Formats: sequence, C-alpha cells, structure tokens
Amino acid sequence: MAVPKEKDFMPRLASCRILVVGAGGIGCELLKNLVLTGFEDIEVIDLDTIDVSNLNRQFLFQKCHVGRSKAEVAKESALRFNPKAKIVAHHDSVLKPKYGVPFFNEFTMVMNALDNQAARNHVNRLCLASDVPLVESGTAGYLGQVTVIKKGLTECYECQPKAAQKTYPGCTIRNTPSEPIHCIVWAKHLFNQLFGEADPDEDVSPDSADPELVGQAGKSALHNSSEDQSKASTTQDSQSPSNGNVVRVSTRAWASSHDYCPKKLFSKLFSEDILYLLSMEKLWENRRRPTPLTWEGAGTMDEEKEAKNDKGGIADQRLWSVKECQEIFSSAVQSIRKRLGGEVTELVWDKDDESSMDFVCACANLRAHIFGIQRKTRFDVKSMAGNIIPAIATTNAVIAGLIVLEGLKVLAGEFGAARTTYLNRRPNPRRRLLVPCALDPPRPQCLVCAPRPRLALKLSVAHTSVGALKDKVLRGALAMAAPDVEVVDGKGTILISSEEGETQENNEKMLKEFNIVDGTQLNCDDFLQNYNILVDIIDCDQLKDGAEFEVIGDPEQLKKEQAREQEKKEEEQSSSSTSATTPATSLFPPTAVLEDEDDLVCLDDVVVEKKRKVDEREKGEDEPPVKKARSGGKTEEEEEVMVLE
Repeated sequence: MAVPKEKDFMPRLASCRILVVGAGGIGCELLKNLVLTGFEDIEVIDLDTIDVSNLNRQFLFQKCHVGRSKAEVAKESALRFNPKAKIVAHHDSVLKPKYGVPFFNEFTMVMNALDNQAARNHVNRLCLASDVPLVESGTAGYLGQVTVIKKGLTECYECQPKAAQKTYPGCTIRNTPSEPIHCIVWAKHLFNQLFGEADPDEDVSPDSADPELVGQAGKSALHNSSEDQSKASTTQDSQSPSNGNVVRVSTRAWASSHDYCPKKLFSKLFSEDILYLLSMEKLWENRRRPTPLTWEGAGTMDEEKEAKNDKGGIADQRLWSVKECQEIFSSAVQSIRKRLGGEVTELVWDKDDESSMDFVCACANLRAHIFGIQRKTRFDVKSMAGNIIPAIATTNAVIAGLIVLEGLKVLAGEFGAARTTYLNRRPNPRRRLLVPCALDPPRPQCLVCAPRPRLALKLSVAHTSVGALKDKVLRGALAMAAPDVEVVDGKGTILISSEEGETQENNEKMLKEFNIVDGTQLNCDDFLQNYNILVDIIDCDQLKDGAEFEVIGDPEQLKKEQAREQEKKEEEQSSSSTSATTPATSLFPPTAVLEDEDDLVCLDDVVVEKKRKVDEREKGEDEPPVKKARSGGKTEEEEEVMVLE
C-alpha cells in the first residue's frame, strides 16, 4: 500500500463521511477506533437497547445506561475520546425505507458491525446500488473476519452461498423430541402461536396426519377438549369441523377464549396433548414413551430437594426443578398476556426480554422432563434459543482494528492492497493468528451483483400461493425487503405489489390461477434495494425432502448441469453394458487430482474452509503471504480460516 502524505491525507480523513451499521460488540470498538484515528464525520445506526449482558464486552456502556439506545450512548461515549468529532446516532432499523439508496449515497464508506444475515444482505445491496465501498466484518467466539466489498471489483457479500440455518423436521418437534434443542424450538414456536405471528409451519400441536395412529387415548383427549368447545390447533380459524364434532381453531384463539389461563394451558400442552401422542402406538414401539404431567402433579420431593441443593452460584446457571418451571410458566404467561391489547396485537420473541425468555425456558424444560430429555439451565436455553456463540471482547477489538485499517486503504483508493483477513483460534505453522487473503473478483453467477441476475425456481404452481412466494421465496430466500412482481406475459400482470393492500387479495390464490406454468418468467423488483432479478418458474409437484420450493440458480447453468448429468448416465450405462467382458477400472487414473474437491467443515452458522495458497512468489520477512480464497483445495500451511455469515 502506498502511504499518502500526511498533509494530504489527514484533511481527507476528517472530512469523509462514514456510516457505521451496528453499535454492539464490534460497533463499540469500531466507533472508538474511528474517532481516535481522526475520522470526524460519522453516523451510527442500531435498533437495540442496552442490556446488562452487554456490559462485559461492550465497553462504551455502563450499568447506568441499561435500557437506553445503544446508538445514542455509543455516540456520547465516543465523543469523550474526540470531542471535535461530529457523530449522528439513529436508534432505528437500517431495514426501514428511509435508509435507502439516497441515504447511502451521502457517505464515503460504510462499515458493517452487524450480527444477522438479513441486515447484512440488505446493506450489501444498498452499497452496490449506491456504489459505496463496504467494509464487512463478523466474529464467532475466537474467530473473526474482515473483508472489503466494492462494486465491480470484488465479490459482494452474497456471491458465496452461506450455510443454511439448521432446521429440524416438524414431526420431530411436535411428536418425538429426543434432544434439548427440539424442546427449545418447540417452546419458541409455542410463543409465536400464543403471542406472536402464527406460522402454520410452526405448529406445536401433535401431528395426527395419519388417523390410523390415533387410538382410544387420543379420542379421550379430544373428547375432553371438545367439552371446552374446541381443540387447539394451528390450522386456520375457519376450518370446517374434523375428528368428530371438534371444531379446530388456532392455538391463540383457543388460549384467548380461556383468557390465557395458565392452568388450562398447562393441562392442554403437557397432559392432554401428551395423552394424544401416547395413543399413536406405532410411534413408541422403539422409543421411550413420554409421561403426561398434570398441573397438580408437577414437581416431586426429590426434584425439590435437588433444587434446594443447587441454590448457590449464578441464578441463570442453576437448573430449575419441575415445580419451579410450572410456577415460572404461570407468571410468564400472565406477564406476557398483559402486554397484548390495544394497538399491540402481536409480540416478537426476544431473548433479552425477561418474561419471554422465562416462558421459553420453562416450557422447554417441562417438555424435556415429559420426554425424559436432560433439562437445561436458563443460561444454556438462552444460548441455544438465540443461536448465541459466546462473544469474546478481544476478538471484537482485533476485528474492529482491522476494519479501520481496511477503511484507510479504501479511503486512499488502494483497493489492490485491500485484503480479506481471517482471525484464527490458533497460530498457523508460521505462528500467525491473522491470515490475509487476496480479494476475489465478482462471481458471474451471483444472484445479486451480476449485471443481469437470473435464477430458476422449482415449485408446484398448483400448490404454492402468491403469499408463500412473497414471504418464503422473495422475502425469505432472496432477502428482498419490498418486492414487486410482474408476470412476463405481455399483459403486465401485477402479481405482487409493495404498496400496502394493493394486491392483498392475491395472497391466498395459487400461482396456477394467474396462468403461471412451467417456463413462465417473473420480473421481481425491490425499489428499496434497487435490486431486480428475473425468475424462471419450473413446475414440479414433488421436491427433495418434501421442500416447498428450491432456488436453483442461473437457468443456463442448470441446463449445462442437466446435460452433464445426462452424459454421465449414458457413460455409466455404456460401461455397465461392457462390464461382463471388461475388467473394472477406476474412474480416474491414480495420478489424477480433483481440483474442485471441496474441503468443508460445517459448524451450523459457520463454515470452516481450507484455503489454497495461490501466490508462490518469494516474500519478505515482514510481508504476509497472499492467499486466494477458493472453493477447494488446501493451503501449503493447511490453514483453517472461516467464512462468516
């Protein structure tokens, strides 16, 4: 990197405008570094408020700040390091429409200090649309990463597919949990069904899709529920009667009709539903049978004695007895219920909300007790429910320092000197914790930064609704914020509009009703992200593993892959026809090297990838080796580095 003269560079440093997105673990360290380096025009945006749990690593915050806006307090604390700096704080979500392309155009550079993929995708697209350089970062425990993204020069954040969040089969969650995480996921789904936005895919009621599995116990459970005029289920409120004279209503409607009575909820969830499951005899032929838990029978003397012996230590790390779980469940339901009403019709589960966290922990442990699964402390449940990897203050500090170093290169216009730098858990053979890699060019098949993004979408047009296309495909898989969809049929048919209420009547209709068939093209646009993509529909009634849809990628690439698969099948058929007379041989000669062989280790939200050394030139002692991130192979040093989401 050619270092610019100080007299020319420092005024540029002070006058450039920097947007920092996120004021948490990395964001606090980053703000401090920026003002101490000489940056004086900064805006910071963060939606969160300060929690007690933040104080051990977010050092711009103190106990007196708990409950206040992170962005506002971070601004106040950073100004103490450099009172000359001008810092504007936004206690808001970067996903809101007012923070669109015109807003991003005001800045010289954007620095991300985020902790979720949806916001990262959104900021990545806005930086591409406004052609503003982005310094991306992330940490996971002792691991960390910093990279530079510049439109047309480097890969964008979405060029490389991210590891999918781990999911669990619905039938396992509802019927046959076998691990603590299954009970925790069930409890989070239950919170949404009772207090939040209900999703049919998050049904918590026993799965009785196979009526032959239902026996006398299930009929008895249903009969008991029918005396209360309904059986709680997450089917639509207007569903016609089924299972005899039982009217199936939503879980929330059932709970509301009983005024969220903790005793009735407890009896239904942990006794009647379990009896219903027990009636499905085939489920328990090779499994441990669950034990229903009644309101009166919750907790035993042994458990209470065990709990008394475990009173010491940190409260969140003490295991609750079953009786305590029952009491906390009751108080949490009553506390959360009071927050519903008036303009507040739905709540969003938050791991930092005490009542919400107590509810999930109590429900998860009660269900675990019923199924003979090890119970977890509140601390453990919070970590698992919030997908939390313990944050390390020193990791955040190192990554924040690297963000500023890369930012200085960007400000100097030295994109060729910019690097993707990985912070590893252990030193490599050269005793280095930090491993810099050369930036990759844009990926031609990227669905975001390619000149004309295009993908193939497999789904059943007869069974996929417009609402599912909007919420699960466009907003979910493609991370669009305000999608508009037009059918490419020569008529300009508007399928989905981002204008509220304009196409709401389409949501329940199936795609087939709009004459969408195999080969139909959809023009999908997001004006907030200035993002457009052409979608080719592939009608398919059955997908792998019962998936609702499959995003395949570039249709032209798909055709090539299908052609290669066909050629491979023909070769296999040809070789099998001559196998009687020809001795078997390996598909590859002994000396062949599979250059594209991936070497990946998946750790839920983190992908650890072996990197290949691509620059074999002699290096000076102080100059780090240049490593190129590629899809496969290993470095000469067998270095493990991480690709963060």
